[in-house]
Amino acid sequence: MRIHSKRALVAMMLVGGLLAAACSSNNSSSTTTSSSSGSSSGTASVSATSFTNDFSEMTKLKGLAAAGHGNVAVILPDTVSSARYTEFDAPYLTKAFTMAGLSSSQFSIQNAQGSDSTQLTDAQSAISAGASVLVVDALDSGVGASIESYAKSHGVPVIDYDRLVLGGSRQYYVSFNNVKVGTLIGDGLVSCVASWNVAKPQVAVMVGSPTDNNATLFAQGYDAVLAPKFASGAYVKAASPAGTWDPPTAQTEFQQALTAHPGINAAVVPNDENAAPIINYLKTLGTPAKKFPVTGQDATLIGIQNVISGYQCGTVYKPIYLEAQATAALALYMRAGQAAPAALVNGVTADTTSHVSVKSVLLVPEWVTPTSVQSTVVQDSFVPASQICTGSFAADCTTYGIH
Repeated sequence: MRIHSKRALVAMMLVGGLLAAACSSNNSSSTTTSSSSGSSSGTASVSATSFTNDFSEMTKLKGLAAAGHGNVAVILPDTVSSARYTEFDAPYLTKAFTMAGLSSSQFSIQNAQGSDSTQLTDAQSAISAGASVLVVDALDSGVGASIESYAKSHGVPVIDYDRLVLGGSRQYYVSFNNVKVGTLIGDGLVSCVASWNVAKPQVAVMVGSPTDNNATLFAQGYDAVLAPKFASGAYVKAASPAGTWDPPTAQTEFQQALTAHPGINAAVVPNDENAAPIINYLKTLGTPAKKFPVTGQDATLIGIQNVISGYQCGTVYKPIYLEAQATAALALYMRAGQAAPAALVNGVTADTTSHVSVKSVLLVPEWVTPTSVQSTVVQDSFVPASQICTGSFAADCTTYGIH
């Protein structure tokens, strides 16, 4: 099913606005439009806004796939920080490469299972096996920089996938506008506090892993939204734990914060995986629906169910099929030795460690609430209604027209 033309138009308008707005911040995830040259004549061109969830755009790149050499190696980080890597990224990347004409021997997708040493070894092994392009979603910037240094010494270009490697030496970065992700989370909490009539909000501000640059960018977004609330006294910043992408650790951090500050009645949480155990803990305390705002990201099944049942304000939906196709297309241009079109490489991102601007493909996230589940994640076949609307959630689906 294709994204409706109205949503596609809105997405294009948002991209333009976000890139322009980001120019005013040195730490923003995106700045000015890239001036990279277009692809070689005779090769089909794609743009950052041309991908749809039927993957038909990838078929335009079969000539590019035929012209390339070597294989594309993708190394994903783990299966703990988010279920997305196994549920969506790996199958979407596989579909994108396949529809573009690569055979199963011309690309590989591995998962480091949370181990820095495994991720480095996987990268080294992939290069030894003939990888001509490396796509890496690094566990952290330390191992990412090591991988990219090794790849550079072997003449293999790298794409940073989803997470920017600070101090790295990649050629491109593909992700969503991560400051905007955080802004959506912050705005979502503010809206929820108002609609759920939370008096005198005392907020636990949770963050992701300190070693993940995305977590820093998410926090930059929601901190900017909440700072005026804290400064005016309208909200109280009651706790700010150290941060993690490990859900059990996130629960422990939250429990410790709530014990130290029993008045906490709202929580900024940067993803659904961390939010889920926090919400489960709140339920054990007898917290009713629509009383304790919690945020999230990734539009996971459990996240959507928590949203429609009134325990999570909303979730940031990042259509991963867009990210997978953009990455696969970029890798195909690199594999064929051709310049990627400027319409695909639509922005730049600041590497604040190396003090360089990285050519980037930046995509647009969406905030999903109960009333928009059907028109976003269900319509895009990201999370099927048949999975969402089980057990006690069936009544919620009826309420919000999810089918």
